Amino acid sequence: MKYRHCIFDIDGTLIDTESTGVLSLIKTVKELMGREMSYEEMYPYFGIPSNSVAVLFDYPDHKEFEDRWEENFVAMSYLIKPFDGVEDILIEARKAGICLGVVTSRIKREIEHDPYLMKLLGYVDHVICAGDTERPKPFPDPQYRYMELAAARLGEEVRKEDCIYFGDTEHDCQSAHSAGIDFAYADWRHRGEPSFKVEHRFYDAESLRDIILGD
Repeated sequence: MKYRHCIFDIDGTLIDTESTGVLSLIKTVKELMGREMSYEEMYPYFGIPSNSVAVLFDYPDHKEFEDRWEENFVAMSYLIKPFDGVEDILIEARKAGICLGVVTSRIKREIEHDPYLMKLLGYVDHVICAGDTERPKPFPDPQYRYMELAAARLGEEVRKEDCIYFGDTEHDCQSAHSAGIDFAYADWRHRGEPSFKVEHRFYDAESLRDIILGD
């Protein structure tokens, strides 16, 4: 195994929240701003912290925007499901002695509403949420925070070359590369090669397993 530390994004990487996230954002923007936007127009905002999205839409009350989006997200949470095979792979990775972490743009309270996610997080050693570091993704700070926590738990230095981050957006890739660690692009929906440089790409459970447990 090449990587001792596997760090994961949540949405679009471990669990399929794309429809819930995008549709709830469409509803939020319509309710608060009266703007009609298509799925394709809104997709680029998927995976970005909610307070940052409020800034991008130039909505003055960031707290109102975050709260309304979270309310709509929870109302549509019935659409959420884990990607096939993810839980089994996390179990295999732990048995193989691989350290697991999560770096997410979600805030802590958003995680609490997701029963699928709470089950998966039971296999993870450290969870870094938006707000746990001064700067969120795409900055490297959340990756550094994971390495700090893992080093303290293990009692040894965590080397960058032993780490890999799994995500589905360019923001994720920027966070990994700015921290000096490899990146694996999640392409569950078979959108094809990304426009940004990645070290790995996976599109099903088997290709994900190969990255984590392969030689």
